Order: sequence, then C-alpha cells, then structure tokens
Amino acid sequence: MTSGRPLILASASKSRSALLRAAGVAFEVIPAHTDEDSIKAALKAKGATAAECAEALAEIKAVQVSKQHDNALVIGADQMLECEGIWFDKPADMDGARQHLVALRGKAHVLPTAVAVVLNGARLWHHVALPRLTMRGFSDAFIDSYLETAGDRVLTSVGAYQLEGPGAQLFSRIDGDFFTILGLPLLELLAHLREHGVVRQ
Repeated sequence: MTSGRPLILASASKSRSALLRAAGVAFEVIPAHTDEDSIKAALKAKGATAAECAEALAEIKAVQVSKQHDNALVIGADQMLECEGIWFDKPADMDGARQHLVALRGKAHVLPTAVAVVLNGARLWHHVALPRLTMRGFSDAFIDSYLETAGDRVLTSVGAYQLEGPGAQLFSRIDGDFFTILGLPLLELLAHLREHGVVRQ
C-alpha cells in the first residue's frame, strides 16, 4: 500500500508505530533525540499553549531527523495533556501514575496531539487535534486495582492510561478520534501521505 519516497517515523512510540503498521504503511523508525523538558519549559515561559507546544515539538523532532536523511519524508509527532491549566508529563514511576490519576479523576482534560511531515528540513504539513476526555469519579481502591492490572505500560502514557485496554474504564466521556488519543491523528496523516504519493490512492 506504500510507494514513492522513503518514509521515516521520528518517534520511539510503540503505539504510533503500531497504528501506522496496522494501516499498511511501510516506514522506518528513527527516533529523534531532543531535550523535550527544556523545550517545554522555554515555550511555557513564553506563554505558549499546550497545543502550540505539541506542534512545535512534533516539528522539531521531524526536522532533526530529516536533516540527516535527504529526500525522505519524516513524520514527527507529540502529545500533551492539559487539565485546568496544568501540563502533565509521563509519570516517572507507579507512584507518579497514581498521583496523575488522582489529579485527573472527576475532571475533563484536553490531549493536544500534533503531527508534522518534513522533507529536507522543511515542514510540508502539520495537523493538531484536541480530543477532550472526562474521567469518572472512581475510588482509590479502583486506582490501585487498575494500576495492578495495567502494569508499567501506563508509564508510556502521558495520562497514565491505556485507552485500548483497561484504561477505558477510567472514563465517563470521550470527545475525539480514537487514533489521535493513542498518539497519532492517523486519518489526517494518511490523507496527506496519499496526496504526496507515499500511500497509494
């Protein structure tokens, strides 16, 4: 299903790779190595929104890899989580995951998710989606049970949840595209790749 230019995913995310692979897209994974914490801090200090930060990080990652791979299309992606003005990062450990879930329960949060496509260091296209998720008011006992069931996979998610698994039970409402919540606005990306001749029409 794939033709044309070489395609690179500048992300180590297993979820993003799985989404592209399941869609029949052929690509190579070459993760970017960026100091995301410093970039986030600098952007936040300048008054950037979480969505603007996700967009900037997606492009920075793609540009970094693109500069070393001429004539390849490079996909960069990033996802933020914002709840009541607070930006959340991936939890460092299970205690951190528990703290995230306690902070998010009973509230709605936004998951700005950005993707950029870069060729020879220049951005060709980008897209930012803003899914909104509402966690139900679950008990402390449920959090403990959930974390035990889900295991350390939750540490790979900025919100400490795996929506494609037991994490679905955390929510009372979800407004947004499923693929996007998993980390990649897949349908929009596939449409762009078709226009560029990378994925066949």
